[in-house]
Parts: sequence; structure tokens; C-alpha cells
Amino acid sequence: MRSLLSLVAACLATLILAASTGQGDEPKKTKKANLMEQKLTAAQKLLEALALRDFKMITENSDKLNQISKQAAWKMIETPLYEGYSDEFQRVTLKMANQGREKNLEGAALAYVDMTLTCVKCHEHVREVKIGKLPDWKGTVAGKSSGLKMKNGE
Repeated sequence: MRSLLSLVAACLATLILAASTGQGDEPKKTKKANLMEQKLTAAQKLLEALALRDFKMITENSDKLNQISKQAAWKMIETPLYEGYSDEFQRVTLKMANQGREKNLEGAALAYVDMTLTCVKCHEHVREVKIGKLPDWKGTVAGKSSGLKMKNGE
């Protein structure tokens, strides 16, 4: 009994020491990174649900994606095109959830394809804005005014 307590104490001491020295710690993810990870997981589960013809899972993950897209941290950049992609993503995830409720596999699969294309286009747009190929919300490209007017009129 005494040796068992000693072993448990030694294990606890090792765990506490490892935690206090930062061993095993992963870098903290940003809220945006966490949302994107949640989005990817839900999208993967959607593909699985489509393959398995699991309408409950289709509906749940479509609804989850829609809710994720409504969070403030979802907003990556401020451009009219980004807003359009975000609106389209919300529209298509609602459509996919409805198709799941109606047990329409083909409709849900088509909505999944639409959602995936929207994601790819949006991610490409965000990358282009961030590297300076396209105007950001201030209407500048690589620090120079593009002359474009953004949604807010600036």
C-alpha cells in the first residue's frame, strides 16, 4: 500500500512538473483558428453523413456550420466580396440543413458542393487581399490607394 501511494505521488509530481515547465504545451490557437478547425471538422462530418445517408448528422452539422459562420470571429476581412461569400455560406448551409430534414440526399449533396466551392473561393479571396493583390477594406493595394470605393463609402 505504501509503495502504491509513493508511485501515485511520484506520478503526480512528474505531471505537475511537466505542466509547470511547459512540456507538452501546444501553442494557443486564436479564436479564428479554432473556428476554422470547427468548420473543417463539421464539413468532414458532413461528407461522412452524406456517404452514410445519415440525415440527422447532415442536419446537425449543417446547422453547426451556419452557427459558426454567425460568430464575430468569423469575419476575416471587410470587403463586399467577402461579405457576399459569407452570406452565400450561410444561405447554403441553411439549405443543406433543410435538405437533411427533408431526407433529400441529392439536394444535400448538391448544397455540400456549393458550400465547398464557396469556401474555396472565399479562402482564395482572403489570401489575395492579405498578400496585397486585391484592395482591403480601406481601398488600398500594398499601401497605395486603389481608387475603389468600399461598401462603407470610404
